[in-house]
Amino acid sequence: MASTYTPLGIEKQATGENAGTWGTKTNTNLEIIEQIAGGTTSQAVSDSGDTTLSVSDGSTGATLAHRVIEFTGTLTASRNVTIPLDVQQMYLLKNGTSGSQNVVFKYVSGSGTSATIANGKTVIAYAKADDGTNPNIVTVEFGGDVVDDTSPQLGGDLDTNDFNIAFDDAHGINDENGNEQIIFQTTGSAVNQFDITNAATGNSPSISATGGDTNINMVLVPKGSGETVIGTGAAAATLTSSGAHDLVLDTNSGTNSGSITITDGANGNINLAPNGSGQVQAGGQQISTVGKAIAMAFIFG
Repeated sequence: MASTYTPLGIEKQATGENAGTWGTKTNTNLEIIEQIAGGTTSQAVSDSGDTTLSVSDGSTGATLAHRVIEFTGTLTASRNVTIPLDVQQMYLLKNGTSGSQNVVFKYVSGSGTSATIANGKTVIAYAKADDGTNPNIVTVEFGGDVVDDTSPQLGGDLDTNDFNIAFDDAHGINDENGNEQIIFQTTGSAVNQFDITNAATGNSPSISATGGDTNINMVLVPKGSGETVIGTGAAAATLTSSGAHDLVLDTNSGTNSGSITITDGANGNINLAPNGSGQVQAGGQQISTVGKAIAMAFIFG
């Protein structure tokens, strides 16, 4: 009685067969089993039609008798890789082709499910051989680029590992409902930026203008006729200088502008300084800088 073979090529020797070569054939079988359990190989995928994987009875090296298969080649369209209807095996399959095309791993015929492997992706595929006519292949996908996942989620904190997060112009961070939270606008060859610093107990966090320039303004820009608002809305708001320094209020960065200077220190003055021939007014009326005139102005209007 002649030997028979499994769907993946392992030789099943008949009783009394292969005298003198039994050991060699057994060793080959063991090598095939080793391939099936954990062997790795690559397979070029044809760009002109289906690539058919076939069994090699009693011999090592058959692509479909490996656990891990990487598909290679340059594709211009999605291409099929087929296996015989009776193959039952768990595979780790990688689409390593170029051309940004899918590889479809499927049985050679029938209407059972198949494994579509996106370019650059790796899948675990179980060829079930669960039907003689329409067997199915089921998959679990992993790996590849985050760009292929339309709703990626983290299982923990994201550590940038000394790298930066790069945002495209007019893109940023959304809230949990998908609404815009922070939008970043880019400037070509930018050298100045914000630094945001947290703080320990008893200290205040800060937002600082930093960068390559020596003196850098910090600009808050309301939209339209909107206002810049400070305070909690539940108590008086305080605008103060950092440390023992004067507080100056002016317009247009001090160009053609009067100013109000609150001088730091005990008994510090508050200086109202009009620009040029401008006046200091209260209720639309000029206030004299001479003490008596100020008093008269308040008494007699």
